[in-house]
Amino acid sequence: MMLVKIMFYILAAVALGSALFVAASKNLVRSVFMFFVTLFALAGLYVLALADFVAITQIVIYVGGILVLILFTFMLSGRETLDAIQQQKSKLINLNKLPAIVLAVLFFVVMFIVLRQADVNELDWVKVAVAEGNVIKPDGIQIENIGVNLMTSYLLPFEVISILLMIALIGAAHLSRKEQEA
Repeated sequence: MMLVKIMFYILAAVALGSALFVAASKNLVRSVFMFFVTLFALAGLYVLALADFVAITQIVIYVGGILVLILFTFMLSGRETLDAIQQQKSKLINLNKLPAIVLAVLFFVVMFIVLRQADVNELDWVKVAVAEGNVIKPDGIQIENIGVNLMTSYLLPFEVISILLMIALIGAAHLSRKEQEA
């Protein structure tokens, strides 16, 4: 149990540190690669929470799909656009960012208070579920059911999402190419 706690704190620190680097960095390419590290750390946290399917989905969809789209966007963007973005003046705290900072601080205060006061094992509905034996045990059957449902009942929405991502990639490529002067 102690090793799991150590792994949790390491992965949480990596996720938070890399996410802060993504938010604070002026170099867009480094931000994208640190976003890659953030997503992998989140996948590791899902594995520790015994959510293997969610971890694999995190890696396949976000790391394999969304992050590749972001990298393609940077590769297809003109050098002038990237230079203009990187040379924008940005201070960590200024008056324009004050509402966002206040909301973020309020969110973290509320989240801290709720997590501090919550005792998950003492909730009535958890006690009733444990007493009745209505608890899902982690095994391969749920993952198998998800796979079967994804490839049968939900195949059409799955394919529609893949076509939507492909259209987004084509749209990004079209918007980023330079217009030819006549």
